[in-house]
Amino acid sequence: MDRFARLAARLLSAPHGLVWLEPDGEAAEAVSENWPAGSEPGPAVLECCRRVAETARPRFVPRTGHGAAAFAFAGVPLAGTSGELVGVLAVVDRRPREWSADDVRDLSDLAAACSAQMRMRSRSESGRQAREAAEDAAQAAEGEATRAQELLSRSELLLRAAEDLADTSSLDDVHQRVADLVSGDLKPVRMDLLLVREGMLHPLNGPPGAGSVPLDSHWPAVRALREDRMIVVAGPSRAAGAAPGPPAAPGFAGADLRTAVCLPLRGTRDTLGVLVLGWDTRYEIGVEERAVLATLAVYTAQAVERALHLDERVTVARRLQQAMLTDLPATPGLELAALYRPAALEDMVGGDWYDAYPLPEVPGTGGTGALALTVGDITGHDMGAAAIMGQVRSMLRQADQDHPGGGPHEALAALERACRRLDLPAGGTVVHAHLHPAAAGHWLLRWSNAGHPAPLLAGPDRTVGRLEEHDVLLHPALPPRPRTSHSRLLTPGSTLLLYTDGLVEERGKDIDARIDRLARHLADAPPGIPLNALLRSLLRTTGASDARDDAVLLAVRVPARPMDCPPGSG
Repeated sequence: MDRFARLAARLLSAPHGLVWLEPDGEAAEAVSENWPAGSEPGPAVLECCRRVAETARPRFVPRTGHGAAAFAFAGVPLAGTSGELVGVLAVVDRRPREWSADDVRDLSDLAAACSAQMRMRSRSESGRQAREAAEDAAQAAEGEATRAQELLSRSELLLRAAEDLADTSSLDDVHQRVADLVSGDLKPVRMDLLLVREGMLHPLNGPPGAGSVPLDSHWPAVRALREDRMIVVAGPSRAAGAAPGPPAAPGFAGADLRTAVCLPLRGTRDTLGVLVLGWDTRYEIGVEERAVLATLAVYTAQAVERALHLDERVTVARRLQQAMLTDLPATPGLELAALYRPAALEDMVGGDWYDAYPLPEVPGTGGTGALALTVGDITGHDMGAAAIMGQVRSMLRQADQDHPGGGPHEALAALERACRRLDLPAGGTVVHAHLHPAAAGHWLLRWSNAGHPAPLLAGPDRTVGRLEEHDVLLHPALPPRPRTSHSRLLTPGSTLLLYTDGLVEERGKDIDARIDRLARHLADAPPGIPLNALLRSLLRTTGASDARDDAVLLAVRVPARPMDCPPGSG
Protein backbone atom coordinates (compact mmCIF):
# COMPACT_ATOMS: atom_id res chain seq x y z
CA MET A 1 0.00 0.00 0.00
CA ASP A 2 3.01 2.29 0.51
CA ARG A 3 3.57 2.19 -3.25
CA PHE A 4 0.09 3.53 -4.00
CA ALA A 5 0.41 6.15 -1.25
CA ARG A 6 3.71 7.38 -2.74
CA LEU A 7 2.26 7.39 -6.25
CA ALA A 8 -0.78 9.36 -5.11
CA ALA A 9 1.35 11.94 -3.30
CA ARG A 10 3.68 12.31 -6.30
CA LEU A 11 0.88 12.49 -8.87
CA LEU A 12 -1.02 15.21 -6.96
CA SER A 13 2.18 17.04 -5.89
CA ALA A 14 1.24 16.63 -2.24
CA PRO A 15 3.76 15.97 0.55
CA HIS A 16 1.90 13.08 2.16
CA GLY A 17 -0.19 10.11 1.10
CA LEU A 18 -1.68 7.14 2.92
CA VAL A 19 -3.91 4.12 2.53
CA TRP A 20 -6.41 3.83 5.40
CA LEU A 21 -7.72 0.27 5.80
CA GLU A 22 -10.76 -1.04 7.64
CA PRO A 23 -10.45 -4.85 8.04
CA ASP A 24 -13.26 -6.69 9.82
CA GLY A 25 -14.84 -3.51 11.14
CA GLU A 26 -11.75 -2.41 13.08
CA ALA A 27 -9.79 0.63 11.87
CA ALA A 28 -6.13 0.05 11.02
CA GLU A 29 -4.07 2.73 9.29
CA ALA A 30 -1.27 1.88 6.83
CA VAL A 31 0.95 4.97 6.82
CA SER A 32 3.08 5.79 3.78
CA GLU A 33 6.85 6.02 3.97
CA ASN A 34 6.69 9.69 2.94
CA TRP A 35 5.44 10.69 6.38
CA PRO A 36 8.37 11.99 8.48
CA ALA A 37 9.99 9.29 10.61
CA GLY A 38 8.32 8.88 13.98
CA SER A 39 5.27 10.95 13.06
CA GLU A 40 1.71 9.91 12.45
CA PRO A 41 -1.05 11.29 10.21
CA GLY A 42 -2.85 12.61 13.27
CA PRO A 43 -6.47 12.19 14.41
CA ALA A 44 -7.81 14.96 12.13
CA VAL A 45 -6.47 13.23 9.02
CA LEU A 46 -7.76 9.84 10.15
CA GLU A 47 -11.16 11.37 10.92
CA CYS A 48 -11.33 12.66 7.32
CA CYS A 49 -10.58 9.11 6.14
CA ARG A 50 -13.35 7.71 8.34
CA ARG A 51 -15.82 10.24 6.90
CA VAL A 52 -14.95 9.05 3.37
CA ALA A 53 -15.48 5.47 4.57
CA GLU A 54 -18.83 6.29 6.19
CA THR A 55 -20.22 8.07 3.13
CA ALA A 56 -18.46 5.79 0.58
CA ARG A 57 -17.96 8.89 -1.56
CA PRO A 58 -14.81 10.81 -2.63
CA ARG A 59 -13.98 13.81 -0.51
CA PHE A 60 -11.85 16.76 -1.73
CA VAL A 61 -11.54 19.46 0.93
CA PRO A 62 -9.43 22.57 0.20
CA ARG A 63 -9.05 23.41 3.90
CA THR A 64 -9.94 21.78 7.19
CA GLY A 65 -8.77 22.45 10.73
CA HIS A 66 -7.58 25.73 12.17
CA GLY A 67 -4.35 27.70 12.37
CA ALA A 68 -1.13 25.73 12.06
CA ALA A 69 -3.12 22.47 12.15
CA ALA A 70 -5.06 23.31 8.95
CA PHE A 71 -4.56 21.09 5.95
CA ALA A 72 -6.07 20.20 2.57
CA PHE A 73 -7.45 16.67 2.20
CA ALA A 74 -8.35 14.48 -0.79
CA GLY A 75 -9.62 10.93 -0.35
CA VAL A 76 -11.30 8.29 -2.53
CA PRO A 77 -12.90 5.07 -1.23
CA LEU A 78 -11.44 1.67 -2.15
CA ALA A 79 -13.92 -1.03 -3.19
CA GLY A 80 -13.60 -4.74 -2.50
CA THR A 81 -14.60 -7.76 -4.58
CA SER A 82 -18.32 -7.31 -3.95
CA GLY A 83 -18.27 -3.54 -3.98
CA GLU A 84 -17.81 -3.30 -0.21
CA LEU A 85 -15.62 -0.54 1.20
CA VAL A 86 -12.20 -1.79 2.29
CA GLY A 87 -10.34 1.46 2.82
CA VAL A 88 -9.46 4.94 1.57
CA LEU A 89 -6.62 6.24 -0.64
CA ALA A 90 -5.83 9.79 0.48
CA VAL A 91 -3.31 12.61 0.11
CA VAL A 92 -2.73 15.47 2.52
CA ASP A 93 -1.24 18.88 1.85
CA ARG A 94 -0.33 20.92 4.92
CA ARG A 95 -1.18 24.05 2.96
CA PRO A 96 -4.72 24.83 1.84
CA ARG A 97 -5.20 24.26 -1.88
CA GLU A 98 -7.97 23.97 -4.44
CA TRP A 99 -8.19 20.50 -5.94
CA SER A 100 -8.41 20.59 -9.74
CA ALA A 101 -10.47 18.35 -12.01
CA ASP A 102 -7.20 16.63 -13.01
CA ASP A 103 -6.46 15.96 -9.32
CA VAL A 104 -9.92 14.39 -8.87
CA ARG A 105 -9.52 12.23 -11.98
CA ASP A 106 -5.95 11.16 -11.23
CA LEU A 107 -6.66 10.17 -7.61
CA SER A 108 -9.83 8.32 -8.70
CA ASP A 109 -7.89 6.43 -11.41
CA LEU A 110 -5.18 5.48 -8.95
CA ALA A 111 -7.79 4.40 -6.39
CA ALA A 112 -9.34 2.12 -9.03
CA ALA A 113 -5.95 0.50 -9.64
CA CYS A 114 -5.37 0.20 -5.88
CA SER A 115 -8.80 -1.43 -5.44
CA ALA A 116 -8.02 -3.90 -8.23
CA GLN A 117 -4.72 -4.78 -6.54
CA MET A 118 -6.47 -5.38 -3.22
CA ARG A 119 -9.12 -7.53 -4.89
CA MET A 120 -6.41 -9.54 -6.62
CA ARG A 121 -4.64 -10.12 -3.33
CA SER A 122 -7.91 -11.22 -1.77
CA ARG A 123 -8.38 -13.76 -4.56
CA SER A 124 -4.76 -14.87 -4.10
CA GLU A 125 -5.62 -15.70 -0.49
CA SER A 126 -8.55 -17.76 -1.75
CA GLY A 127 -6.17 -19.63 -4.03
CA ARG A 128 -3.82 -20.29 -1.11
CA GLN A 129 -6.69 -21.69 0.90
CA ALA A 130 -7.65 -23.89 -2.03
CA ARG A 131 -4.12 -25.28 -2.17
CA GLU A 132 -4.17 -26.06 1.55
CA ALA A 133 -7.54 -27.78 1.14
CA ALA A 134 -6.15 -29.87 -1.71
CA GLU A 135 -3.14 -30.89 0.39
CA ASP A 136 -5.41 -31.95 3.26
CA ALA A 137 -7.56 -33.99 0.88
CA ALA A 138 -4.48 -35.74 -0.52
CA GLN A 139 -3.39 -36.80 2.98
CA ALA A 140 -6.89 -37.91 4.04
CA ALA A 141 -7.63 -40.14 1.02
CA GLU A 142 -4.67 -41.98 -0.47
CA GLY A 143 -6.99 -43.57 -3.00
CA GLU A 144 -7.63 -40.10 -4.44
CA ALA A 145 -3.97 -39.16 -4.56
CA THR A 146 -3.90 -38.61 -8.31
CA ARG A 147 -6.97 -36.41 -8.29
CA ALA A 148 -5.70 -34.51 -5.26
CA GLN A 149 -2.43 -33.90 -7.07
CA GLU A 150 -4.33 -32.46 -9.99
CA LEU A 151 -6.25 -30.14 -7.67
CA LEU A 152 -3.01 -29.07 -6.02
CA SER A 153 -1.49 -28.39 -9.42
CA ARG A 154 -4.46 -26.24 -10.39
CA SER A 155 -4.29 -24.33 -7.12
CA GLU A 156 -0.60 -23.68 -7.67
CA LEU A 157 -1.44 -22.52 -11.17
CA LEU A 158 -3.83 -19.94 -9.72
CA LEU A 159 -1.26 -18.82 -7.17
CA ARG A 160 1.34 -18.38 -9.90
CA ALA A 161 -1.24 -16.51 -11.97
CA ALA A 162 -1.96 -14.14 -9.08
CA GLU A 163 1.75 -13.51 -8.55
CA ASP A 164 2.95 -13.42 -12.18
CA LEU A 165 0.13 -11.23 -13.47
CA ALA A 166 0.23 -8.80 -10.54
CA ASP A 167 3.24 -6.85 -11.85
CA THR A 168 2.58 -6.82 -15.60
CA SER A 169 2.56 -3.40 -17.23
CA SER A 170 1.93 -4.01 -20.94
CA LEU A 171 -0.45 -6.11 -23.03
CA ASP A 172 2.42 -8.01 -24.61
CA ASP A 173 3.70 -8.84 -21.14
CA VAL A 174 0.23 -10.08 -20.11
CA HIS A 175 -0.01 -12.26 -23.23
CA GLN A 176 3.42 -13.81 -22.59
CA ARG A 177 2.75 -14.45 -18.88
CA VAL A 178 -0.59 -16.14 -19.57
CA ALA A 179 0.98 -18.26 -22.32
CA ASP A 180 3.74 -19.37 -19.93
CA LEU A 181 1.23 -20.14 -17.17
CA VAL A 182 -1.13 -22.33 -19.19
CA SER A 183 1.63 -24.15 -21.08
CA GLY A 184 2.86 -25.81 -17.88
CA ASP A 185 -0.41 -27.21 -16.45
CA LEU A 186 -3.31 -26.91 -18.88
CA LYS A 187 -1.06 -27.58 -21.91
CA PRO A 188 -3.22 -26.13 -24.71
CA VAL A 189 -1.68 -26.18 -28.17
CA ARG A 190 -3.19 -22.78 -29.04
CA MET A 191 -3.89 -19.63 -27.04
CA ASP A 192 -5.33 -16.34 -28.25
CA LEU A 193 -6.06 -13.11 -26.40
CA LEU A 194 -8.70 -10.99 -28.17
CA LEU A 195 -9.62 -7.46 -27.06
CA VAL A 196 -12.56 -5.17 -27.81
CA ARG A 197 -11.54 -2.11 -29.84
CA GLU A 198 -13.70 0.19 -31.95
CA GLY A 199 -16.67 -2.19 -32.09
CA MET A 200 -14.59 -5.20 -33.13
CA LEU A 201 -12.88 -8.10 -31.41
CA HIS A 202 -9.19 -7.98 -32.33
CA PRO A 203 -6.45 -10.55 -31.62
CA LEU A 204 -3.69 -9.01 -29.54
CA ASN A 205 -0.91 -10.47 -31.68
CA GLY A 206 -0.91 -10.55 -35.43
CA PRO A 207 -1.07 -8.07 -38.31
CA PRO A 208 -3.49 -5.12 -37.89
CA GLY A 209 -6.98 -6.08 -39.03
CA ALA A 210 -6.15 -9.78 -39.43
CA GLY A 211 -8.56 -12.02 -37.53
CA SER A 212 -10.80 -9.15 -36.37
CA VAL A 213 -14.52 -9.89 -36.13
CA PRO A 214 -17.58 -7.70 -35.46
CA LEU A 215 -19.33 -8.01 -32.13
CA ASP A 216 -22.60 -9.17 -33.69
CA SER A 217 -21.05 -12.25 -35.37
CA HIS A 218 -21.67 -15.86 -34.33
CA TRP A 219 -18.09 -16.91 -33.56
CA PRO A 220 -18.01 -18.71 -30.18
CA ALA A 221 -15.45 -16.19 -28.89
CA VAL A 222 -17.81 -13.32 -29.71
CA ARG A 223 -20.72 -15.17 -28.12
CA ALA A 224 -18.69 -15.62 -24.92
CA LEU A 225 -18.11 -11.86 -24.90
CA ARG A 226 -21.70 -10.94 -25.76
CA GLU A 227 -23.31 -13.44 -23.37
CA ASP A 228 -20.70 -12.94 -20.65
CA ARG A 229 -20.19 -16.64 -20.01
CA MET A 230 -17.71 -19.44 -20.64
CA ILE A 231 -18.32 -21.31 -23.89
CA VAL A 232 -16.79 -24.73 -24.61
CA VAL A 233 -16.41 -25.72 -28.27
CA ALA A 234 -16.13 -29.39 -29.29
CA GLY A 235 -14.03 -29.91 -32.41
CA PRO A 236 -14.84 -32.21 -35.34
CA SER A 237 -15.15 -35.93 -34.76
CA ARG A 238 -12.34 -38.09 -36.09
CA ALA A 239 -14.91 -40.41 -37.66
CA ALA A 240 -14.92 -40.55 -41.45
CA GLY A 241 -17.44 -38.21 -43.05
CA ALA A 242 -18.07 -36.16 -39.86
CA ALA A 243 -18.94 -32.53 -40.49
CA PRO A 244 -16.41 -30.03 -39.05
CA GLY A 245 -17.55 -27.92 -36.13
CA PRO A 246 -17.14 -24.13 -35.97
CA PRO A 247 -13.70 -22.87 -34.81
CA ALA A 248 -13.71 -20.89 -31.59
CA ALA A 249 -12.14 -17.77 -33.15
CA PRO A 250 -10.81 -16.71 -36.57
CA GLY A 251 -7.26 -17.46 -35.45
CA PHE A 252 -8.26 -21.08 -34.81
CA ALA A 253 -9.60 -21.65 -38.33
CA GLY A 254 -7.76 -24.49 -40.03
CA ALA A 255 -6.31 -25.81 -36.77
CA ASP A 256 -7.07 -29.48 -36.04
CA LEU A 257 -8.47 -28.96 -32.52
CA ARG A 258 -10.75 -31.27 -30.56
CA THR A 259 -11.65 -28.87 -27.71
CA ALA A 260 -11.60 -25.11 -27.22
CA VAL A 261 -12.82 -22.85 -24.44
CA CYS A 262 -13.70 -19.14 -24.69
CA LEU A 263 -13.44 -17.14 -21.45
CA PRO A 264 -14.82 -13.57 -21.19
CA LEU A 265 -12.47 -11.08 -19.54
CA ARG A 266 -14.61 -8.92 -17.27
CA GLY A 267 -13.23 -5.52 -16.37
CA THR A 268 -14.40 -3.06 -13.73
CA ARG A 269 -16.90 -1.44 -16.09
CA ASP A 270 -17.09 -3.52 -19.28
CA THR A 271 -16.01 -6.85 -20.69
CA LEU A 272 -12.55 -6.23 -22.12
CA GLY A 273 -12.14 -9.22 -24.41
CA VAL A 274 -11.88 -13.00 -24.56
CA LEU A 275 -9.19 -15.54 -23.65
CA VAL A 276 -9.35 -18.59 -25.97
CA LEU A 277 -7.55 -21.90 -25.31
CA GLY A 278 -7.50 -24.89 -27.65
CA TRP A 279 -6.38 -28.54 -27.38
CA ASP A 280 -5.69 -31.06 -30.16
CA THR A 281 -7.09 -33.91 -28.00
CA ARG A 282 -10.41 -34.25 -26.22
CA TYR A 283 -10.15 -32.18 -23.03
CA GLU A 284 -12.62 -32.79 -20.23
CA ILE A 285 -13.77 -29.55 -18.56
CA GLY A 286 -15.53 -30.51 -15.35
CA VAL A 287 -16.70 -28.37 -12.45
CA GLU A 288 -13.23 -27.99 -10.93
CA GLU A 289 -11.64 -27.19 -14.29
CA ARG A 290 -14.30 -24.58 -14.99
CA ALA A 291 -13.52 -22.94 -11.65
CA VAL A 292 -9.80 -22.88 -12.45
CA LEU A 293 -10.39 -21.43 -15.93
CA ALA A 294 -12.84 -18.82 -14.61
CA THR A 295 -10.37 -17.69 -11.93
CA LEU A 296 -7.55 -17.55 -14.48
CA ALA A 297 -9.78 -15.33 -16.61
CA VAL A 298 -10.34 -13.01 -13.61
CA TYR A 299 -6.58 -12.59 -13.06
CA THR A 300 -6.02 -12.09 -16.78
CA ALA A 301 -8.78 -9.47 -16.97
CA GLN A 302 -7.29 -7.54 -14.05
CA ALA A 303 -3.86 -7.56 -15.71
CA VAL A 304 -5.33 -6.48 -19.07
CA GLU A 305 -7.30 -3.66 -17.44
CA ARG A 306 -4.21 -2.41 -15.63
CA ALA A 307 -2.13 -2.58 -18.82
CA LEU A 308 -4.79 -0.68 -20.79
CA HIS A 309 -4.95 1.96 -18.05
CA LEU A 310 -1.16 2.40 -18.01
CA ASP A 311 -1.02 2.46 -21.80
CA GLU A 312 -3.65 5.19 -21.91
CA ARG A 313 -1.78 7.33 -19.40
CA VAL A 314 1.55 6.86 -21.18
CA THR A 315 -0.07 7.69 -24.51
CA VAL A 316 -1.49 10.91 -23.10
CA ALA A 317 1.89 11.84 -21.63
CA ARG A 318 3.74 11.10 -24.88
CA ARG A 319 1.24 13.19 -26.83
CA LEU A 320 1.71 16.02 -24.35
CA GLN A 321 5.46 15.73 -24.69
CA GLN A 322 5.37 15.56 -28.49
CA ALA A 323 3.10 18.63 -28.58
CA MET A 324 5.81 20.57 -26.77
CA LEU A 325 8.48 19.80 -29.38
CA THR A 326 8.97 22.88 -31.52
CA ASP A 327 8.83 23.22 -35.31
CA LEU A 328 12.15 24.88 -35.95
CA PRO A 329 11.89 28.42 -37.32
CA ALA A 330 13.31 29.41 -40.70
CA THR A 331 16.34 31.60 -39.90
CA PRO A 332 18.28 33.11 -42.82
CA GLY A 333 21.99 32.52 -42.37
CA LEU A 334 21.57 29.40 -40.20
CA GLU A 335 20.74 25.72 -40.63
CA LEU A 336 18.75 24.07 -37.83
CA ALA A 337 17.85 20.46 -37.11
CA ALA A 338 16.52 18.59 -34.08
CA LEU A 339 15.92 14.97 -33.15
CA TYR A 340 13.92 13.49 -30.28
CA ARG A 341 14.11 9.80 -29.30
CA PRO A 342 11.75 8.55 -26.55
CA ALA A 343 12.89 5.97 -24.02
CA ALA A 344 12.62 2.36 -25.16
CA LEU A 345 10.48 1.44 -22.12
CA GLU A 346 6.86 2.36 -22.80
CA ASP A 347 6.20 3.46 -19.24
CA MET A 348 9.17 5.85 -19.18
CA VAL A 349 7.96 9.32 -20.12
CA GLY A 350 10.54 12.01 -19.52
CA GLY A 351 10.86 15.77 -19.38
CA ASP A 352 13.45 16.25 -22.17
CA TRP A 353 12.75 19.05 -24.64
CA TYR A 354 14.26 21.38 -27.19
CA ASP A 355 13.09 24.79 -28.34
CA ALA A 356 14.05 27.44 -30.88
CA TYR A 357 12.30 30.75 -31.54
CA PRO A 358 13.05 34.29 -32.72
CA LEU A 359 14.00 36.79 -30.02
CA PRO A 360 12.06 40.06 -29.80
CA GLU A 361 13.60 43.06 -31.51
CA VAL A 362 15.22 45.49 -29.09
CA PRO A 363 13.74 48.98 -29.62
CA GLY A 364 16.25 51.49 -30.97
CA THR A 365 18.94 48.97 -31.94
CA GLY A 366 17.66 48.02 -35.38
CA GLY A 367 18.89 44.48 -34.77
CA THR A 368 16.78 41.64 -36.18
CA GLY A 369 17.22 37.94 -36.80
CA ALA A 370 18.31 36.93 -33.27
CA LEU A 371 17.37 33.41 -32.22
CA ALA A 372 16.87 31.65 -28.87
CA LEU A 373 17.88 27.99 -28.43
CA THR A 374 17.07 25.72 -25.50
CA VAL A 375 17.72 22.11 -24.58
CA GLY A 376 16.63 20.91 -21.16
CA ASP A 377 15.74 17.93 -19.02
CA ILE A 378 13.19 18.07 -16.18
CA THR A 379 13.85 15.45 -13.52
CA GLY A 380 11.50 12.45 -13.59
CA HIS A 381 10.09 9.83 -15.93
CA ASP A 382 6.36 10.22 -15.63
CA MET A 383 3.44 12.32 -16.76
CA GLY A 384 4.20 14.89 -14.07
CA ALA A 385 7.68 15.48 -15.51
CA ALA A 386 6.22 15.96 -18.99
CA ALA A 387 3.64 18.44 -17.64
CA ILE A 388 6.25 20.46 -15.71
CA MET A 389 8.44 20.46 -18.81
CA GLY A 390 5.64 22.11 -20.79
CA GLN A 391 5.20 24.79 -18.13
CA VAL A 392 8.93 25.50 -17.90
CA ARG A 393 9.25 25.70 -21.67
CA SER A 394 6.46 28.29 -21.91
CA MET A 395 7.75 30.30 -18.93
CA LEU A 396 11.26 30.47 -20.41
CA ARG A 397 9.85 31.75 -23.70
CA GLN A 398 7.91 34.40 -21.80
CA ALA A 399 11.03 35.40 -19.87
CA ASP A 400 12.80 36.20 -23.15
CA GLN A 401 9.81 38.23 -24.29
CA ASP A 402 9.72 40.14 -21.00
CA HIS A 403 13.45 40.96 -21.04
CA PRO A 404 14.25 42.14 -24.60
CA GLY A 405 17.95 42.70 -25.01
CA GLY A 406 18.75 40.74 -21.84
CA GLY A 407 21.10 37.83 -21.81
CA PRO A 408 20.12 34.14 -21.49
CA HIS A 409 21.17 34.22 -17.82
CA GLU A 410 18.49 36.84 -17.16
CA ALA A 411 15.84 34.62 -18.72
CA LEU A 412 16.93 31.65 -16.56
CA ALA A 413 16.94 33.80 -13.44
CA ALA A 414 13.43 35.07 -14.27
CA LEU A 415 12.31 31.46 -14.78
CA GLU A 416 13.62 30.48 -11.34
CA ARG A 417 11.85 33.41 -9.69
CA ALA A 418 8.58 32.52 -11.41
CA CYS A 419 8.85 28.88 -10.32
CA ARG A 420 9.36 29.95 -6.71
CA ARG A 421 6.44 32.36 -6.74
CA LEU A 422 4.16 29.77 -8.31
CA ASP A 423 5.51 26.95 -6.11
CA LEU A 424 6.26 24.91 -9.25
CA PRO A 425 8.56 21.97 -8.31
CA ALA A 426 10.72 22.32 -11.42
CA GLY A 427 14.06 20.57 -11.02
CA GLY A 428 16.50 19.63 -13.73
CA THR A 429 19.12 20.98 -16.11
CA VAL A 430 18.97 23.34 -19.08
CA VAL A 431 21.16 25.17 -21.58
CA HIS A 432 19.63 28.41 -22.83
CA ALA A 433 21.37 30.33 -25.62
CA HIS A 434 20.93 33.45 -27.76
CA LEU A 435 22.35 33.73 -31.28
CA HIS A 436 22.83 37.21 -32.77
CA PRO A 437 23.92 37.81 -36.39
CA ALA A 438 27.30 39.53 -36.68
CA ALA A 439 29.39 40.85 -39.56
CA ALA A 440 30.72 38.75 -42.46
CA GLY A 441 28.36 35.79 -41.87
CA HIS A 442 29.49 35.31 -38.25
CA TRP A 443 27.08 34.76 -35.34
CA LEU A 444 27.56 35.73 -31.71
CA LEU A 445 26.60 32.92 -29.33
CA ARG A 446 25.68 33.78 -25.74
CA TRP A 447 24.69 30.91 -23.46
CA SER A 448 23.88 30.16 -19.84
CA ASN A 449 24.13 26.59 -18.53
CA ALA A 450 22.19 25.37 -15.49
CA GLY A 451 24.01 22.11 -14.70
CA HIS A 452 23.44 20.62 -18.19
CA PRO A 453 25.93 18.51 -20.19
CA ALA A 454 28.33 20.84 -22.00
CA PRO A 455 27.37 21.77 -25.59
CA LEU A 456 29.87 20.84 -28.31
CA LEU A 457 31.17 23.34 -30.87
CA ALA A 458 32.78 22.04 -34.06
CA GLY A 459 34.86 24.65 -35.88
CA PRO A 460 35.39 24.94 -39.63
CA ASP A 461 38.73 23.12 -39.13
CA ARG A 462 36.74 20.15 -37.70
CA THR A 463 38.15 20.56 -34.20
CA VAL A 464 35.52 20.05 -31.50
CA GLY A 465 35.51 21.69 -28.08
CA ARG A 466 33.23 21.65 -25.07
CA LEU A 467 31.51 24.81 -23.85
CA GLU A 468 32.07 23.79 -20.24
CA GLU A 469 31.18 26.98 -18.35
CA HIS A 470 28.07 26.35 -16.24
CA ASP A 471 26.15 27.30 -13.11
CA VAL A 472 24.14 25.14 -10.69
CA LEU A 473 21.15 23.14 -11.88
CA LEU A 474 17.53 24.14 -11.34
CA HIS A 475 16.03 22.80 -8.13
CA PRO A 476 13.32 24.17 -5.81
CA ALA A 477 15.40 23.30 -2.73
CA LEU A 478 18.48 25.26 -3.84
CA PRO A 479 18.77 28.91 -2.76
CA PRO A 480 18.82 31.49 -5.58
CA ARG A 481 22.29 32.10 -6.99
CA PRO A 482 23.52 34.49 -9.69
CA ARG A 483 23.29 33.19 -13.24
CA THR A 484 26.03 33.94 -15.77
CA SER A 485 26.24 34.14 -19.56
CA HIS A 486 29.24 33.32 -21.71
CA SER A 487 30.04 34.31 -25.30
CA ARG A 488 31.66 32.73 -28.32
CA LEU A 489 31.84 33.93 -31.94
CA LEU A 490 30.65 31.30 -34.42
CA THR A 491 32.54 31.52 -37.70
CA PRO A 492 31.17 30.25 -41.04
CA GLY A 493 31.45 26.47 -41.17
CA SER A 494 30.85 26.04 -37.42
CA THR A 495 28.34 23.56 -35.96
CA LEU A 496 26.86 23.86 -32.45
CA LEU A 497 25.41 20.69 -30.86
CA LEU A 498 23.15 20.72 -27.78
CA TYR A 499 21.88 17.43 -26.30
CA THR A 500 20.43 15.81 -23.18
CA ASP A 501 22.09 13.19 -21.00
CA GLY A 502 19.91 10.43 -22.46
CA LEU A 503 22.28 10.49 -25.45
CA VAL A 504 25.50 9.97 -23.50
CA GLU A 505 24.51 8.40 -20.17
CA GLU A 506 24.55 4.61 -19.86
CA ARG A 507 24.60 2.49 -16.72
CA GLY A 508 28.10 1.40 -15.74
CA LYS A 509 29.90 3.68 -18.23
CA ASP A 510 31.75 6.95 -17.71
CA ILE A 511 29.71 9.88 -19.02
CA ASP A 512 32.79 12.01 -19.81
CA ALA A 513 34.22 9.23 -21.94
CA ARG A 514 30.93 8.99 -23.82
CA ILE A 515 30.87 12.77 -24.39
CA ASP A 516 34.42 12.49 -25.78
CA ARG A 517 33.17 9.75 -28.07
CA LEU A 518 30.31 11.99 -29.21
CA ALA A 519 32.84 14.77 -29.93
CA ARG A 520 34.97 12.42 -32.04
CA HIS A 521 31.99 11.33 -34.13
CA LEU A 522 31.01 14.98 -34.60
CA ALA A 523 34.55 15.81 -35.75
CA ASP A 524 34.63 12.83 -38.14
CA ALA A 525 31.29 13.69 -39.80
CA PRO A 526 31.62 14.13 -43.59
CA PRO A 527 31.82 17.79 -44.63
CA GLY A 528 28.49 19.14 -45.83
CA ILE A 529 26.42 16.25 -44.42
CA PRO A 530 22.81 17.44 -43.91
CA LEU A 531 22.13 18.23 -40.28
CA ASN A 532 19.23 15.77 -40.06
CA ALA A 533 21.48 12.97 -41.29
CA LEU A 534 24.23 14.09 -38.90
CA LEU A 535 21.91 13.87 -35.88
CA ARG A 536 20.66 10.41 -36.88
CA SER A 537 24.25 9.27 -37.27
CA LEU A 538 25.26 10.64 -33.86
CA LEU A 539 22.27 8.96 -32.20
CA ARG A 540 23.08 5.66 -33.91
CA THR A 541 26.79 5.68 -33.07
CA THR A 542 26.71 7.31 -29.61
CA GLY A 543 23.24 6.71 -28.14
CA ALA A 544 22.91 4.35 -25.18
CA SER A 545 22.17 0.77 -26.23
CA ASP A 546 19.41 0.26 -23.64
CA ALA A 547 17.73 3.67 -24.27
CA ARG A 548 16.47 3.91 -20.69
CA ASP A 549 16.02 7.68 -21.01
CA ASP A 550 14.72 10.14 -23.59
CA ALA A 551 17.34 11.81 -25.77
CA VAL A 552 17.21 15.20 -27.49
CA LEU A 553 19.68 16.60 -30.03
CA LEU A 554 19.58 20.15 -31.43
CA ALA A 555 22.16 21.30 -33.99
CA VAL A 556 22.85 24.74 -35.46
CA ARG A 557 25.23 25.24 -38.37
CA VAL A 558 26.65 28.48 -39.73
CA PRO A 559 27.11 27.68 -43.44
CA ALA A 560 30.55 28.15 -44.92
CA ARG A 561 28.85 30.24 -47.60
CA PRO A 562 26.16 32.81 -46.86
CA MET A 563 22.64 31.43 -47.30
CA ASP A 564 19.36 33.28 -47.59
CA CYS A 565 16.97 30.41 -48.17
CA PRO A 566 15.00 29.02 -45.22
CA PRO A 567 16.55 25.90 -43.71
CA GLY A 568 14.85 22.56 -43.30
CA SER A 569 13.87 21.35 -39.86
CA GLY A 570 13.86 17.93 -38.35
